[in-house]
Amino acid sequence: MKKIAVINDISGFGKCSLTAAIPIISAHKMQCCPLVSGVFSNQTGYESYKYADMTEHMQGFIDEWKKLGASFDAIITGFLPNEKQGEIINGFIDDFKKENTLVVVDPVMADDGEIYKGFNEKLIAAVCSLAKKADIITPNISELCILCNKSFEDIKGEKALEKVEKMAQSFAKENNCCVVVSGIEISPSEIATAVFDKNEFVVIKNRRVGESFSGTGDILCSYLTCELLGGMNLFAAVEEACSFIERALIKTANKNGLNPADGIDFEAFCDIC
Repeated sequence: MKKIAVINDISGFGKCSLTAAIPIISAHKMQCCPLVSGVFSNQTGYESYKYADMTEHMQGFIDEWKKLGASFDAIITGFLPNEKQGEIINGFIDDFKKENTLVVVDPVMADDGEIYKGFNEKLIAAVCSLAKKADIITPNISELCILCNKSFEDIKGEKALEKVEKMAQSFAKENNCCVVVSGIEISPSEIATAVFDKNEFVVIKNRRVGESFSGTGDILCSYLTCELLGGMNLFAAVEEACSFIERALIKTANKNGLNPADGIDFEAFCDIC
């Protein structure tokens, strides 16, 4: 059975991070090995939440995994709450990445042209450092701008795709990786995901459904990783993941009393993974 180490936080409510990754990976008949970076009562999109930081425990857990002789077919990293975790995760990748281990980094830092609250220059630098160790990065367009030291101009509409192509090509060549850019708003009715791999740039368009929901980036990252481990090429894997998310979004948008912080009802479609 394929094993995927997922380094991320977990929330009791709001289907994102590990709460999204674990069922997606399990539905693909692969084993998710979570290294929990923090525990939330509910994700931060709600009005209030409680948080337990796991930073001081992470290295001890990693040391136990080393004693077990653990190995992984893939490593996924997500939200980084502090620079110390950046150091720990960098070391984790150095210790556990083998020749055929796929490293996928979701460089969570910003959205819609705004850097997330609590992200200072040191934390942003830590995320950027981690992204440079990846085989695949899965930023949104705002995060790609930060990684490439570009402004937040032209991050929506058709011009956004031109900007993404140039930035993705530059980052991929400089860091020898593939780039998957999610959530590009190209029109009121369409959302795009752009993929750059081996000098080929492909844009996958899907129907825009409802508001911005929690956890879709985590689902994309987990889903495409599983498909790649199953032998699918990157373009097809991203297309499959986007189609899966679109179906779940349509089902979710039909609910009454909708709260985007709750995430999407992807569980209903896990039998097609």
